[in-house]
Amino acid sequence: MKINLKDLPIREIQKECARALSTIDADNDSLSRFNKQAHHNSHLWYFAVLEEYISIHGDLPSKAGPGKDVVLVSEGID
Repeated sequence: MKINLKDLPIREIQKECARALSTIDADNDSLSRFNKQAHHNSHLWYFAVLEEYISIHGDLPSKAGPGKDVVLVSEGID
């Protein structure tokens, strides 16, 4: 299944990225691989994080893998 991330609203991308990031090592070395792909563009950074997560777990963090168990503080607010 191919997920077109560009079809999702940016707020949804941000929330999915937050779920994905909460399941990986968030040290400088781990996050630098996304920085290399994004070149100071936050949207590209979100896409890089989600593309890696999807390649490992097969779907968006809210639907598959450890991300589906993550509850965001903002859930129900926006």
